[in-house]
Amino acid sequence: MGKSKTTKFKRPKFNAVGLPADAVNEADAEEEEHGDDSCPAAELLEKLQSPSADVREFACASISRVVQQSQTIPAFLQRDAIRRLGPMLMDTSLAVRETAAGALRNLSACGGQEVCEDMVKHDVMTPLSALLRESCAGFESAAVAMADKKNAVEDVANEAVNLLWNLCESSSQSLSVFNKAGLLDLVVQCLERHPHNVELAISAAHCLHTVTEDNPELLCSLNAAVLAVVESVLLTSQPGMAHTLLRTLAAGTLWNMKGSLPATRQAQTLNAVVATLSRCLDLDPGTLIPELRRAEEARHRDAPAAEDQAVAEMDEEEEEEAPKRKRNGKAVRVDNDFSDLLPRDKEELKEAAALLTAQQTSLEIIVNMCCSDDPSDDEWEEESSSDECDTGPDGLCDGVCSLMSPLCLSAEVHEALIHHSIPEKVLKKTEFPRKEAMDVCQQIPSWRALIKKVQRVQSRALTCLHSILSAMDAESLGGAAALQEAAQHLSTLVFGAAEIPKDEEFLEAVISAMRSLLQMIASKNISQCMTPQQLMSLSEAATRCDVVSVRVNAVAILGITGSTLAKEKDTAVTLQMIGNALLQVATKDANLVVNGEALDALFDVFADGDEAETASKNIHLLPALKTLQPVFRAKIRKEGRGKYSPQQLCVLDNIKVNLRRFIGYLEKLVKK
Repeated sequence: MGKSKTTKFKRPKFNAVGLPADAVNEADAEEEEHGDDSCPAAELLEKLQSPSADVREFACASISRVVQQSQTIPAFLQRDAIRRLGPMLMDTSLAVRETAAGALRNLSACGGQEVCEDMVKHDVMTPLSALLRESCAGFESAAVAMADKKNAVEDVANEAVNLLWNLCESSSQSLSVFNKAGLLDLVVQCLERHPHNVELAISAAHCLHTVTEDNPELLCSLNAAVLAVVESVLLTSQPGMAHTLLRTLAAGTLWNMKGSLPATRQAQTLNAVVATLSRCLDLDPGTLIPELRRAEEARHRDAPAAEDQAVAEMDEEEEEEAPKRKRNGKAVRVDNDFSDLLPRDKEELKEAAALLTAQQTSLEIIVNMCCSDDPSDDEWEEESSSDECDTGPDGLCDGVCSLMSPLCLSAEVHEALIHHSIPEKVLKKTEFPRKEAMDVCQQIPSWRALIKKVQRVQSRALTCLHSILSAMDAESLGGAAALQEAAQHLSTLVFGAAEIPKDEEFLEAVISAMRSLLQMIASKNISQCMTPQQLMSLSEAATRCDVVSVRVNAVAILGITGSTLAKEKDTAVTLQMIGNALLQVATKDANLVVNGEALDALFDVFADGDEAETASKNIHLLPALKTLQPVFRAKIRKEGRGKYSPQQLCVLDNIKVNLRRFIGYLEKLVKK
């Protein structure tokens, strides 16, 4: 159905405390078994009213910890936890302010969008804004008073900014308050603390990267001072992975702000943004993760025995207590973005986590660079799947919309990406992680959470490759030889092991990239690299996958390959295999979008040529489609309204018409 359309990358709601905001929705009913009996909500909330600041601090810290188990959240919400925690943001004790902000932060992160909306309803934004304003006003005086000690005011600000980030990411109303309450200048103040407090600056940069995305109300009010601060962060040169992450987030923010930049500086800033992303992608986690681990070991060898014992005990605790969720009846570890929760003696692990987050973010920014700024994209994004394996029926419109979408890369962006060798660097990131790095992560309990982050970088690279293929022409990517080499590489990723990988995120990303690449190869009449056996194994693996877009893209790959083979000689047997596989999907897949994509692929494969005609007769394509036609129509009538979007229904109606015409075409062939 044509080259698949590149859509803007909607970043999943990762939050700085670690739990993905969507993870809470994955808990099974089995998690409810502990219920209210084991939840200390009532007792902890009662302690918030204590006259003792220490007791209030303890209560807030305990709530912060307990709500990370999402099954406890309803008990807190039923007892009005949000309304009771809100005023604690302006408590007389700085420690209580910090822990209260932390409790609300974790509650917003682990409770998801519904809890964030509830917080806005209970006016948490008012005390939060006041807390942030007061904290920023106290930065300099606190820094003088604290000298070289830990800056308590900045710690409070860090929790406040993270809570603000979570709320603005999940609630449009929070974003509206952010715009109107002048909070941008406060977050920028936190960003300016980067020479002294990179942790606070990173939190502020995350928040800025979020609030500047698709927020015209804010962008039209940006002033030169804000742009200057973000640009100054982009141009810093401090070493270390934390600063690499900070510069990457600044790059993403400037990309979001590009329309507000003076015309005379746009080209220079764009080049600086892409150069920053390029340098980030140059870093090799496969080498750096083992190096960081060796540095940690060396530091522990030089540390006192008591400290070494404490670290060992903490590793054991992390092994025993790592958060788990039930999915499909099995316990699985939560994918934690955990870096800012790590103790101060875990600096090397923090650096590794920052590196991986920076590379993931860099790849996401490049995806967005490869997308059109056409306003109609917003409508499309509401219907399209996110990178987090949305199970909505989205693939069909994807293909059809693309037929009307020209390459959308501006000349300036195209030139910058090519100049900094971004396509080659993205392709390099799609390789499987080095065994040495994965072994380090596997062997050390506290490092195991990095495994998922390493894998996610690979998946993001594959998604990024798909976007680049959709936005650039073959010549820009190195011509036929480079495309064939890339196709061989993707085939190795999918077929190199004894069986096709089952990880849905990886499978979705690699198959979408493969579809875009094969489409480009077919359009240039370059020979395909997949064997019939590989095609069939891919089809079978996709059929078993729950993610709709995986099944859609696998079907599209069959169609692309089949339509190319139909022009060659002695391919009837392979075309029969492809035809039977597509008929099976068109008939038996539960999703109408996948059915439609399979039918569309059949039209492409068997549209013309002697080999296609022979194969269609051998698989009895005409009677099979005649039998399927009334079933397909009835399914559209019965399931279409309410379950599928207007765009998808429009496409399905077109396929219904094309099915009738194609049957007529096959009938004419029979009469010849």
